[in-house]
Amino acid sequence: MVPIKTVLKDSEEVTRLFSHLEFDGKKLSHQPGSVLGSTALIAGTTVGAGILALPAVTLPSGIVPSTSGLIAVWLYALVSGLLVADVTLNTMRTEGRASIGFMGVVEKILGKLGARLTGGAYLFMHYALLVAYITEGGEILAYAAAKIGGVQILPTWVGTTTFTLLFGGIMYLGREKFIEKLNSAFVGIVIVSFLGLLFLVGGHIQSTLLLFQNWSTLGSAISVMSVALFFQNVVPLVVTQLEGDAHKIRQSIFMGSVIPLIMFLAWNAVILGSVTPDMLHGTSDGRTVLDPLQILRAGGAGECLGVLVSIFSEFAIATSFIGFVYGLLDFFKDIFSITQGKFSSRLPLYSLVLFPPMTLGTLNPSIFFTALDYTGTFSISVLGGIIPALMSWKQRQEQKNSSDSINQPLVPGGKVTLIVMIGVALAMMGRQILSIS
Repeated sequence: MVPIKTVLKDSEEVTRLFSHLEFDGKKLSHQPGSVLGSTALIAGTTVGAGILALPAVTLPSGIVPSTSGLIAVWLYALVSGLLVADVTLNTMRTEGRASIGFMGVVEKILGKLGARLTGGAYLFMHYALLVAYITEGGEILAYAAAKIGGVQILPTWVGTTTFTLLFGGIMYLGREKFIEKLNSAFVGIVIVSFLGLLFLVGGHIQSTLLLFQNWSTLGSAISVMSVALFFQNVVPLVVTQLEGDAHKIRQSIFMGSVIPLIMFLAWNAVILGSVTPDMLHGTSDGRTVLDPLQILRAGGAGECLGVLVSIFSEFAIATSFIGFVYGLLDFFKDIFSITQGKFSSRLPLYSLVLFPPMTLGTLNPSIFFTALDYTGTFSISVLGGIIPALMSWKQRQEQKNSSDSINQPLVPGGKVTLIVMIGVALAMMGRQILSIS
């Protein structure tokens, strides 16, 4: 692979690393990726079920502190995403490869030990989030079934089992094209219901609630915010789609992450501004975490709003569930070298992906927030903080000791930036460990 060079100014070259060319039998055609498409990929990856947990963990701190926290976590995620893009670009250039995945980059730079550590964090993150999605999705499903059928609330294991078998069964039996179209339809429902929620909940906002602030409780919400704003695993794919064009990659990562941030800020503000203390005292059942969405789903601010919250919540979980099941399936296929599409291997593979989180969710149905908390603290700290910084540190050191000076880092600040990234991740992990003990 030879870098494609274009003269921009007297001193600037190398606009992209390679080109996607397709031969249709008569001529070569250029098939470049678009900034819009890559932006949509990052935004779609970021907006998922993590948005559902935000109001519950930000409620104790209030709108102003949680807004500041979300912006700070977004800045951290943005720097992390740019670091991943930076090391991916350099690895592709030095290896002469047109594409490489996240795990491939880690193994190439940090070796097999680093890849194993990253793989463990990746596995933990996927299983923990599947547990969270199955328990919350099952609870909403069971509540909706009881409401429609006019019966008492069903046992929690019925909801978790039904959710897993329903959506897992659709993925197991359905063709990939069908699942892709179904997921697109689910995303459409999520967008429409989200806009409807902003419109309806906006009418219930009380100005006095907007003024409440408790900065001391903000720290406990950071881990869930980190889960909600995680997108670094798809950055290598964006680098490939945009042909290694650093300018376009930087644009896509910025816009693709700022769109979900705006959505989260609006969502957080309208929910926290509409849930009154009377609602909380009236519906609290002694749980450690008071969930404003659960209050709204139960009709605390009107029946119509409750139905819309349930629809948005269930389909947001379903889209995230589909994505993470596919991610875990691909992970195990790589480990066990399973041939794509081999039907005889599908049942054991799907069982390995679905039954452990379903079992844990059935045994501990209130694990939703705990799973998100531990995922954000440990897996996201490793995958989104420590690993990208370590890779960048080692790669920059190697380039400093060589005569190759083509690379221009996407993230300024040198080692200071990398030390801050690692320090913040270790602080999050230390805080969680101390809270356990």
